[in-house]
Amino acid sequence: MRFAVVLRAGLAFAALAMVGVYALPALADAPMRLRGDVTARGDVLTLGDLVENAPEAAAARPLFRAPALGATGTIQARRIIDAAATAGLGPVETGGRVQVSVQRAARRVTPAEIEAALKRGLETGFALDAKMLNVRLDGEAPVLLAPTDLDGQVAALDLTYEPRTRRFAALISLGERQASLRVTGVAVELREVAILTRAVTRGERLSDTDFALERRPREGAPQDALAQPAIGEVAQRALGAGTVLRTGDTAPPELVARGEMVTILYEAPGITLSMRGIASEPGRLGAVVTVVNAVSKKVLQAIVVGQGRVSVGPAAPQRQASAALPGPTALR
Repeated sequence: MRFAVVLRAGLAFAALAMVGVYALPALADAPMRLRGDVTARGDVLTLGDLVENAPEAAAARPLFRAPALGATGTIQARRIIDAAATAGLGPVETGGRVQVSVQRAARRVTPAEIEAALKRGLETGFALDAKMLNVRLDGEAPVLLAPTDLDGQVAALDLTYEPRTRRFAALISLGERQASLRVTGVAVELREVAILTRAVTRGERLSDTDFALERRPREGAPQDALAQPAIGEVAQRALGAGTVLRTGDTAPPELVARGEMVTILYEAPGITLSMRGIASEPGRLGAVVTVVNAVSKKVLQAIVVGQGRVSVGPAAPQRQASAALPGPTALR
């Protein structure tokens, strides 16, 4: 039994070996035929680029110049067949093709890469903030094509910049000037400004959802535009959606209203007294307002320290020299 198994395995191995022996000539004799559409990676097309199964010794033979970077061209089939015959090779099957289409591969440098290179150059060479810079190129969007084997970062060489006019000129280069393009344009400096996202009425309090930060050209934005308005302030006038907030458009809310009953605090070292009074004018936090002591009817100058609260004391400001600060007895 063991002998029979070994015998069958040996016969199977011998059969496979015979198949391999007969198949090698068949593979070696595979017919040459035109390739389909071809993508060229270099400047020259070889016989092997255009013909399948070309002999190794002849495959590297240069035949035609490739199209320009990114371009597409055609080669007549008869020209390829003639070139193979000149090399001493046999017939080439065309598969019914009368021509072969050839496209030249290329790396396309995008406008975003070009703008990034210009921003880096302007920041390094002219101390401009690349994050707050908008680059506007003259003419249509530039197109820079480079060989596919050129990698690395795009650079802006020979960069010049005129601060007065904001104009620049540079040579956009890839691979040590192997691919380059001259560009010109304007560098626009930006600044962040606060934009209202909805319309607000006078006296309305603003929350953090009522505005957004946008980058606007520095020269076109108001000089007093706010970059970060104080949350909780109130609008001093009606403002439409999309308004650029400026100094004076908002202010802290009034904590004391005219005619309001307020708490008057008197604080001195070791002494804290309070009583009621009437505010003669409105005031925001930290503002100096006139209040009337409800008991003594004295007119006092006080500082707004909170909602409905004012403070008087040894350091309180005076609007009139005759309005002396009261002592503790004045608050009884």
